[in-house]
Amino acid sequence: MTVKVIGAGLAGCEAAWQLANCGIDVMLYEMKPIKFSPAHKSENFAELVCSNSLKADRIENACGLLKEEMRILGSLTMQAADFARIPAGGALAVDRDMFSAYVTDKIRESKNITVIHEEVKTINEDEYTIIATGPLTSDALSEEICRITGESYMYFYDAAAPVVTAESIDMDKVFRAARYGRGTADYINCPMTKEQYDAFYDALVNAQTVPLKEFETHKVFEGCMPVEVMAKRGEKTLTFGPLKPVGIVNPKTGKDDAYAVVQLRQDNSDGTLYNLVGFQTNLKWGEQKRVFSMIPGLENAEFVRYGVMHRNTFIHSPTLLNEYYQMRKYPNVFFAGQITGVEGYVESASSGLLAGLNMSRMLTGKNMLRPSAKTSIGALPIYISSGSIEKFQPMNSNFGIMESWYEKVKGKKTERYALIAERSLEITKGIKEMIDKGE
Repeated sequence: MTVKVIGAGLAGCEAAWQLANCGIDVMLYEMKPIKFSPAHKSENFAELVCSNSLKADRIENACGLLKEEMRILGSLTMQAADFARIPAGGALAVDRDMFSAYVTDKIRESKNITVIHEEVKTINEDEYTIIATGPLTSDALSEEICRITGESYMYFYDAAAPVVTAESIDMDKVFRAARYGRGTADYINCPMTKEQYDAFYDALVNAQTVPLKEFETHKVFEGCMPVEVMAKRGEKTLTFGPLKPVGIVNPKTGKDDAYAVVQLRQDNSDGTLYNLVGFQTNLKWGEQKRVFSMIPGLENAEFVRYGVMHRNTFIHSPTLLNEYYQMRKYPNVFFAGQITGVEGYVESASSGLLAGLNMSRMLTGKNMLRPSAKTSIGALPIYISSGSIEKFQPMNSNFGIMESWYEKVKGKKTERYALIAERSLEITKGIKEMIDKGE
């Protein structure tokens, strides 16, 4: 049995590595150096095209916990990261060339992996395949993915608003209400006085934005407008748009006298996450934290996802995939990486790890590893495959999508996160023991 893995980025290399270590032959297709995407420059695999940081390395952080889970499960990505580590305080940063070279060498040395430098343009749904082509999938393969997924389930430009945890919202400063009292009070409303709005507006229009790459500029704003661009059209533009206060009565005062209102909409079925309605943005992440924390009630908000607007090919996973990263319609085809809607280097690699392990288990007649929301690595595929998500957007690892601790914990939230992390690592160690026993 041979598995075709398409794409030698973080997810593809991780999937190929896991399959090979399970004794499965792999044909790893990579179009470099024959053809490069607009963002890629190196001929090596697992190229880090943006930051060289893999984010926090402590287990009280969801991404730090995810990395430790991956170490337990024998991740090639984490082997490379620990090998190429450079000083970065509490974060895990790497020498990007050393990192990519390490992964490339390990992949090429594997007896079970054959590397084929070729652009894949067609997909056979009956072949065992893992598609891990990333956010800059070639045009030809994108068309083919549209064919097997349905064109309406494929997205090419990512315009997502920031998401905060519900528990970090100061509920004393906000209120629940529906505009004009229609329906149930599902929105959390953050009212602003004119003075608060003026200060917020001034900060917003003067905040630093992320420079767009040349291949992004002509299309990225077709679907929607960044909130900072809208604001620059006029001081009152937002108050007639996403911050419109009309028809929103504060039940605490019985009045609708706010000058502007920022609305937060529930982002997951558990109600632990909320997104800022209409706040698609191209501001730098640090600027988003600074400016959006000026909104009443969000002064101490925990941002689990910042707003983004960039070229990002991804599929509508809630409709197309199950919790194993496997297509519902074509069970021989798995997806992995950012194309599934997981966001970030480590998250992408983790999806490749699980896709590779579960493909190998399917081929050897074993039950696939059912992900647990009590773990960081399991919460991601459960989230992206959840049919309860109405407007799907890419998500990174965070405690908001994990199963909460079963009882209240006094003290700082980091203490509760530490308990969740300890529980998660015990579950992950149990999974590793089961795999090692051949179960």
